[in-house]
Amino acid sequence: MTEVMKDFDKPDFSVDKYTKQLVKECVGGADLQQRKKEIQIYSDQTSATLKKSVYANYMQFIETAKEISHLESEMYQLSHILIEQRNILASLIDEKSPGNVQNSDEGVEQPTQEEVESSHATRAVKEMVQGFNGNLEGKTFLNEGALIELDTNDYRPIQRVFFFLFNDVLIVCKVKHDKRLEFLTEYDPKKIAVINIKDLDGVRNAINIITPDGSKIFQSVTAAGKTEWIEKLEVAFRFDQQKKANKKGPAPQPPKAKQSSMQQKDSPTDGKSLISDLSPTESNAPQTVENYGPEWIATAGEEIQTLVAQRYFEDAQALIKRTQDYLSKDSSFVNAKTIAEKVKLLETQLTDVLLQELSNCHCRNLQVTLRASRRSLKILVDIGRARQACGTLLKVATMALRTAQREARRNNTEISELFFCDLTQVACEFLTAFGTQPACVSALVVWCNAELQYFASQLIKHYLNKGTHLDAVAKCIEGIRKPCAKLTEIGLDLSYHLEGLLRSTLESLIEESRVRLLETVGRSEDTWQPYNLQTKSNLKRLLLELDALGIDMRPHTTGDTWINLTQSTVMFTRHYLQLTAQCATLAKSEVLWPSLEVLLRDLMMAQQAIKPIAGLSVDPNFVLKNKLFLSEELLTIAIENFRCISGSEKKCDTLLDLQRNLRKQIAPVPKQRSVYQTELF
Repeated sequence: MTEVMKDFDKPDFSVDKYTKQLVKECVGGADLQQRKKEIQIYSDQTSATLKKSVYANYMQFIETAKEISHLESEMYQLSHILIEQRNILASLIDEKSPGNVQNSDEGVEQPTQEEVESSHATRAVKEMVQGFNGNLEGKTFLNEGALIELDTNDYRPIQRVFFFLFNDVLIVCKVKHDKRLEFLTEYDPKKIAVINIKDLDGVRNAINIITPDGSKIFQSVTAAGKTEWIEKLEVAFRFDQQKKANKKGPAPQPPKAKQSSMQQKDSPTDGKSLISDLSPTESNAPQTVENYGPEWIATAGEEIQTLVAQRYFEDAQALIKRTQDYLSKDSSFVNAKTIAEKVKLLETQLTDVLLQELSNCHCRNLQVTLRASRRSLKILVDIGRARQACGTLLKVATMALRTAQREARRNNTEISELFFCDLTQVACEFLTAFGTQPACVSALVVWCNAELQYFASQLIKHYLNKGTHLDAVAKCIEGIRKPCAKLTEIGLDLSYHLEGLLRSTLESLIEESRVRLLETVGRSEDTWQPYNLQTKSNLKRLLLELDALGIDMRPHTTGDTWINLTQSTVMFTRHYLQLTAQCATLAKSEVLWPSLEVLLRDLMMAQQAIKPIAGLSVDPNFVLKNKLFLSEELLTIAIENFRCISGSEKKCDTLLDLQRNLRKQIAPVPKQRSVYQTELF
């Protein structure tokens, strides 16, 4: 294995090349599994070696980390001192007196305050922001300040950020724990939109900035700071337009105006009046009026965010639909595309909030869970998110369903009826919400089969485990089949799937019971005498019990307390009829019918095979009477009960064949005649 693993230590190791070579070398899944185990073992060995190395040099790591931390703090202090000194020197250079500047160079103008601030800001960004490599030369500084980024769903603080705003770039930095600034991203102010968010109970002084990366919410410390940022971002958005307006020269003049201006060249006052007369703002040319659309659509995005924050989801969904309908009819006004993109983004955010709301509906009580999910489901279906909603609802229902099953098992209560009742509730609620969505209905069927499979596994684990008696198995299965059959009333038929999941387990339990019952037959020695119950009350109680099982033993009673059959035969009759009822209950599933018939056949044959002990004086006619009773009366009633309880018209061929064979085997014993002898003739 060491030779094979040397490939991993090579500096030019390529994952793709190694994978392709591995697939060529291995034949079948077994080889791949073996190679996977070898790689895992090598990985564990490497990890163990690395841990040993770390433990061996543990103290050196700690000391080195402390030294690095001290050196880092010292370097930070030195860097801070140098930056302060550089700023002081730069301010001294920039603050030269106007007289000296004019004396040294009369042709150079003094830099304006705006240019000085821009140079200072450019220098500060380059020195303070880690990871920023952009070019800020020639850019105009507008504003800077610290803000807090908030989560767009629940408005909780995410991180502290610091903004540097220039005329054509917005630099976003993260404020680290040591107060340093780390570059995150930058945006073009002309490609972002700023929305003022109304103050809510928990959120104040917040603005929403829609960027190419998505919508982001930032919070200012004060209301004045929020207003300032909105104004400065608006200035950056219109900076190029203002600059062009300031640099725009006089309008072209007609020949007469040009001639008069040449004549009045020496008069600056007249020139100014002429320029003002020809200014486009005061011309009589017709102006085009831009269409900005209705007022409500301009503030629709802000209103939707407010409604979502206040949990008025229905109103938010209605406003989104209204906006989309209007844009589908008329999208010729200014910023229509921007508003459409923003509304689409807000619709996605609303969907995420509603899905999160739906996921949080899970509760120990399934009814409460389903009732709490109705609001979110209705809105999600209306906005076309039915598939996502149905998947989330089924996950929540799974949690509630399995929690209820665990509690029922702890309290030793009936779980079968509880499970199918809960399954019916989920199906009814699901069909009410998604009845018109075929894809969602198919998801419900798949979910029901998955939950039934989990329920069957838990049933086998806790109630149908090895050693369970057949009467307990019959009661359990009967308690499952009845509520499962009721699901057909709402259009769900899970009986076939349920029988398939339990078939192998039930067959093994039937075989186990057959072996155990055959071992009990013939254990007690029978004296082959009529059964004496000692008292009339005991006889009456036994006769009533056998009547309930479907057999009348009164023709076999003699005297006040006697039954003209052996005690073993009477006890076997009662047990065999009880076992027949249990087997017939399980035989309602035809796949179990053959194994159950075999159980009853083998048990009857074992009882018939019992013979008197050698040397015991018994009446052969009495033995014959017991065997005839078993084959003619008991087996006939057992076959009839088996067919009646199982509800099947199918004939019990195995038991009928047994009855015919027993009739052939049992031959009547001739009655012994007394032989009289006398010496008299």
